[in-house]
Amino acid sequence: MAEVVTRLVSDAPKVTRDECAVIALEEVSREYAGRTGVVRALDSATFSIVAGEWVAITGPSGSGKSTLVNLLGCLDRPTCGSLKIDGVEVGAMSAKELDRFRADKIGFIFQQFHLIPYLSAVENVMLAQYFHSMTDESEARAALEKVGLGDRVGHLPSELSGGEQQRVCIARALINNPPILLADEPTGNLDQANQKIVAGMLEGLHAAGHTIVMVTHDPEMAALAPRRIALNHGRVFCHPVSGMVRLPFS
Repeated sequence: MAEVVTRLVSDAPKVTRDECAVIALEEVSREYAGRTGVVRALDSATFSIVAGEWVAITGPSGSGKSTLVNLLGCLDRPTCGSLKIDGVEVGAMSAKELDRFRADKIGFIFQQFHLIPYLSAVENVMLAQYFHSMTDESEARAALEKVGLGDRVGHLPSELSGGEQQRVCIARALINNPPILLADEPTGNLDQANQKIVAGMLEGLHAAGHTIVMVTHDPEMAALAPRRIALNHGRVFCHPVSGMVRLPFS
């Protein structure tokens, strides 16, 4: 596994964006209509995440983590407030614009893997390229080799272990070189051995300069991230900045 981490570090993008916040929220709230009235799932969140940070988002069930993930992943829009992803205000985008923007800017790593069961590993990775109206099998194979699955490119998801399926997800998330990796409980469905493998890969990606936003209930996984954002009842109550200064909103 050390060899895989080394490859991830050596393949880091040459261009860094340490001078800007890739995610910036200013007084962002998200409200939903509930049975007894309006439910404010996220309440006036203000924070930023700088390029190259690894941030763990934690909090109990119902604290607003899923709502925040949907906003950061451009799957939803704020009710009010300003949300900028890679310097672009996303709140006023149309659904079509959000789809394209999401494909360009966000690499998703899901707890449930979300692999197409009748597609091979390499085809599942190429699926992410499809949303860019281009596919390159050689690039998809190279992405799988980087995560240690060069000998599994033709295997179906049912022929892969849980840890291998998650590595396919990581390769798929990386194939378009997005500025942000959004990992939602990335080790939630894995046994202890595969949890360590995926944790090591995330450490390698962070060392390679990737910006990682990770939602987790696992305190051991959360402890790996240099910075944590904790939620409770929709409010951000702890977002210390370690080693980086919070940039002013532009």
